Amino acid sequence: MSSYYVNKKAQSNGDHEVHRYDCVYLPSIEHRKYLGEFSNCQDAIKEAKKTYAKANGCRTCSSACHTS
Repeated sequence: MSSYYVNKKAQSNGDHEVHRYDCVYLPSIEHRKYLGEFSNCQDAIKEAKKTYAKANGCRTCSSACHTS
């Protein structure tokens, strides 16, 4: 299980990136929302989409969920 966060600030394409707690691209505290503990990025993305319809995995730490 890992802690996951979503970036409150959208990327230029409108996506809100989901990051694992240990990602080098984890947003600063004021720009991230804690999603919870998950065993995979797919479940973290589902949780993020409850707040942000356009959620996507980080290419670096959640590559299995990175689609754009």
